[in-house]
Amino acid sequence: MTLTVEEALRSASSVLGRAGIEEPHREARILLAHVLGVDLAGLLRRRPDGVTSDEEEHFGRLIARRAARTPTAVLLGHREFWSLDFRVTPDTLVPRPDSELIIESAVTLYPERGVRRILDLGTGTGCLLLAALQEFSGAWGLGVDRSATAAAVAQENTGRLGLSERAAIMVGGWTGAIAGQFDLILCNPPYIPAGDIAGLMPEVALHEPHLALDGGADGLDPYRLLFPDLHRCLAPGGTALFEFGQGQEAALLELARQAELTIVAVRADLAGQPRVMILRSS
Repeated sequence: MTLTVEEALRSASSVLGRAGIEEPHREARILLAHVLGVDLAGLLRRRPDGVTSDEEEHFGRLIARRAARTPTAVLLGHREFWSLDFRVTPDTLVPRPDSELIIESAVTLYPERGVRRILDLGTGTGCLLLAALQEFSGAWGLGVDRSATAAAVAQENTGRLGLSERAAIMVGGWTGAIAGQFDLILCNPPYIPAGDIAGLMPEVALHEPHLALDGGADGLDPYRLLFPDLHRCLAPGGTALFEFGQGQEAALLELARQAELTIVAVRADLAGQPRVMILRSS
């Protein structure tokens, strides 16, 4: 018997609700629209129609995976960031809206868009690098990631967004293989204390790469490594923007002072939490 769209949504919402998914009906609608190849408005228009057996089977598999807390963006295979559409896989972090504060801050720092060389450390999907290149139309950028599979996703996104001639993606350990200098350095490093990862929401703890989460015992290992090297990597007058986690501001300010960096500003996210540290070489 063919299910109607309404019946499929009702059944899926019940499964997601029992699994503890917030807004289960909304999530079910997003996934069913994906299966049917329509937007949410198109899903409403199709409600009198039935769902084919193949569509029902596909939808059921997605609902089962979402109930097991696979992130919706991974199931869909993409996520919007800075109004750009990025390919997402289990090998990368899902781009977060909070990270858009890095791009917003960079644009505010350089209203004349006078940036020529951009470095994105721990590039993942490439969302920071490619969003910055979208804003700084005269710039060239380099994205670096330790994970070859994540770097492959970033490379794919570079091509999908038509930025292959203005960006390069490299597999490597932070700044170890970099000899040049950059006007703008962007970094959203792993900053979760290793012991806290298991207690994160299941979508993160179970389904996102720990390599992109684990910042060492206190979450600050990447900053200890990178802050002292900024003097070498920043061009004269250049700026570095780092995302960080809740409760880490004071420790990072001290690390920046120890590295003899100029602290330009610390910017808060929409929830009022300090989120992005802006640094320059003294």
